[in-house]
Amino acid sequence: MGLYAIGDLHLHFQSELKAYNQLHDRVWKGHEKKFVKNCAKIISDDDTLVLVGDHSWGRKLKESEKDLQYIMDLPGRKVLLRGNHDMFWDVKKTESLNMEYKDRLFFLQNNYYPYEDYALVGTKGFTFEGPFYIDHFGRIIGWDETAEEQAKKLVARESERLRQSFESAVNDGFTKFIMFLHYPPTNILEKESVFTAMADEYRPEQVIYAHSHGESRFYDSIMGEKNGIRYSLVSGDFLKWMPMKVI
Repeated sequence: MGLYAIGDLHLHFQSELKAYNQLHDRVWKGHEKKFVKNCAKIISDDDTLVLVGDHSWGRKLKESEKDLQYIMDLPGRKVLLRGNHDMFWDVKKTESLNMEYKDRLFFLQNNYYPYEDYALVGTKGFTFEGPFYIDHFGRIIGWDETAEEQAKKLVARESERLRQSFESAVNDGFTKFIMFLHYPPTNILEKESVFTAMADEYRPEQVIYAHSHGESRFYDSIMGEKNGIRYSLVSGDFLKWMPMKVI
């Protein structure tokens, strides 16, 4: 059984948000069909596919049903992490979603998913992305302090959700973890964060994240090994719609 991951499908079979027009690079043209073909090549029904957030542009579950059906039709077991655009997913109703989509989709939030002897843990996460103030040389010389304070609150909330995910798995006897975030674990000004600290504490073998679109953003955060843990970006456009094999 293989474990694969990819993020940021940004499906829109029912919704027509203007935000989708921002994803206009050539790599996005017909990406839904490319992704289906690539999954069929490498993923079997015995494998597990983790979708690392931003699944649907639908604002409500009713507006995301076709997008979720698309995901259900993919091969393998599907585990979904919540992204910043997944408005259809009310955190307080995660348990209800897991009941409604039982044996078809698993929604990873304040819980964990067992994969062989690993626990798959995760949360949306958050990183402060600005606004930054730039001088005429292109250097960051400051940032919006109000936005930074709000970001600190979101980071604190998401870190607690991640800890709950880890602790749920620990309490059930798991000692091996793969950690998933939608947002990168650090922003362009950071070398470490509460999320890297938690990775150092619980020692997952890998940290996998998405969210970063376009070549100018692909290397905003950690890629490769840090403190013995492998960090990987799995945004769909970065992978060109070929899921990454995790294990």
